[in-house]
Amino acid sequence: MWKKNSLRFHFLCFFFLFSILILGFLWGFQVLFLKQFYQHEKEKSIQKVGNFILKNQTKDNFVSLLDGVSIENEVCITITDSNHYLYESIFFEKGCLMDGNLKSSYIEQFIHSGLEENTNSFQNDQYENQTLVYALKLNDSQYAFIHTPLEPIDQTAAVLKKQLVVVMILVFVLSFFLSLWISKYLARPIHQLNEQSKRLASGDLESPFDDQSSILELNEFSNTLNFARLELQKTDDLRRELMSNVSHDLKTPLTMIKAYAEMSQDLHAKDPIKQKEDMDIIVSETDRLSNLVNDILDLSKMESHIDELEMEKFHLYELIQEILKRYSFYEELNQYEFSFQSNKKRIYVVADKRKMEQVLYNLINNAITYTGEDHKVEIHLQVEKEDVLVQIKDTGKGIPKEEIPYIWNRYYKSQKNHQRNLVGTGLGLSIVKSILEKHQFPYGVDSVVGEGSTFYFRMPLSSKKEE
Repeated sequence: MWKKNSLRFHFLCFFFLFSILILGFLWGFQVLFLKQFYQHEKEKSIQKVGNFILKNQTKDNFVSLLDGVSIENEVCITITDSNHYLYESIFFEKGCLMDGNLKSSYIEQFIHSGLEENTNSFQNDQYENQTLVYALKLNDSQYAFIHTPLEPIDQTAAVLKKQLVVVMILVFVLSFFLSLWISKYLARPIHQLNEQSKRLASGDLESPFDDQSSILELNEFSNTLNFARLELQKTDDLRRELMSNVSHDLKTPLTMIKAYAEMSQDLHAKDPIKQKEDMDIIVSETDRLSNLVNDILDLSKMESHIDELEMEKFHLYELIQEILKRYSFYEELNQYEFSFQSNKKRIYVVADKRKMEQVLYNLINNAITYTGEDHKVEIHLQVEKEDVLVQIKDTGKGIPKEEIPYIWNRYYKSQKNHQRNLVGTGLGLSIVKSILEKHQFPYGVDSVVGEGSTFYFRMPLSSKKEE
């Protein structure tokens, strides 16, 4: 409960330290410096009266003003010249006036000193107390003396000491219980967050963090942890999904390779034509398996930033032409129709040629997979002022608007219904995204449900003039 590093222990220490500081100030001002403070305040009071006299000495009702200020401030006032007293107020029956001899001696001493003002205190043996005197020169011939008794405060200080001892005990007790209550009030939600965090660390991604605390900072912390929990949940779902789909895509070609190998060995051992067909299928499935592994390795390299770009200048128009030649068998065997249009034919860009070739392959493969029954795939190049717009269009079912932000995720299609592509591995768009983002090329997709989709990206032109 009271561990050295616990919240309660820290609160208790802070409250005790704060209490000691406050009590130290009280002890200093109320006991140690009480006498000095009292005398200082008395000095200020009689100096204020002296300033009042100085300002009002020429008024007709000067005497009545002196009587009023004497009563109001509980001081005695003497106005004199070098020969005799002009005014003297007697507010107290005793204790206000100095001893006669002492008074006369001080007045004579101040008049001949040439000072404008002076504050002093004297032991008044006549009344057995101290008298505080403020002497002030009013003009060339008149002087004012304001004096008031300084009451002994030793008994008051003794009472305050006893009172502060009691207050100190009460404050320490109050600090203890207050720190206990506040630490308990704060520690409960923190303890709950700690327990929930432990469950999160152990793999519980379903239990939300409580964000209904009355403390703003704890609510913000809970919201942050909830956000982290949801992101971990997405990552975990993606991991499960990726493992499932990769396992599926690995298992299918391996199963077919084994099946056709056994068929070639057992059933078609004496039939060269059938054996060749079996070997062709095995080679095809091996290529598919190799493509899948290569795509996974490429994506892993790009996402871990260990695959650096090798920038070079190349002819984009010619590169696309070369790629489309390799798809000629789709036109012959499956009646695909590829359309390539460009507003210019000499287009030079600077990028990683091998990776941009991979981008084009994946986007064309994606268009082949999802185009409509007309089997049309269109590639457009639009050279503008400083860049070139590359578009690959299919005539398929299109993508709903709410799904567009997610299509770049690995195996996004599997969230609905995993099916094996005609070409590709299901990682194509993720690879496209990684490569284009590494080049810092803008990219996106425009899609209309029922009409098809157009994937696009932009590349800056090189400094070479286009024709």
